[in-house]
Amino acid sequence: MTKTAPTQISDPVALTQTMFRDGMARLAGAVNIVTTDGPAGKAGLTASAVCSVTDTPPTLLVCVNRSSSAAPSFLANDAICVNTLGPEHQDLAMIFGGKKPMADRFASAEFGTGASGAPVLRDAVVSFDCKVSQRAVVGTHEVIFCEVVEVTQSEGGSALAYFARKFHELDG
Repeated sequence: MTKTAPTQISDPVALTQTMFRDGMARLAGAVNIVTTDGPAGKAGLTASAVCSVTDTPPTLLVCVNRSSSAAPSFLANDAICVNTLGPEHQDLAMIFGGKKPMADRFASAEFGTGASGAPVLRDAVVSFDCKVSQRAVVGTHEVIFCEVVEVTQSEGGSALAYFARKFHELDG
């Protein structure tokens, strides 16, 4: 076995917000519509900042920008659903990622109600219906830990990913 010397980084550069964002654009992520409902009202947003935490108990985390129009509902409600999108949902991802009023967002697709009380996208690739278990503020975002209470999956199909600031279809 041949050993190679570790790569040396010469002259470290101070990390800027632009450098970080450009680097994150190269980190592929599933495209999700995250929804909530409860005392603070119904809201939804498009997010790729979602990931698995543990399977015991089944837990996801979702990051929500505290200055977004949807934030007040997400910061107060305890029911959240992560709806993973397929390629046919690109327009819906743009609607939930834009500035449309919440009522118009939800009128753009068919939603049911999950066991938690959160809206569940009827034709999502997979939906993780959750109850909030913990929250943490990190910089501009609220990190919401969500314990999964129900999973609903579609048969077959493809997934939608976001990479290099563009949507990409992933075949199953």
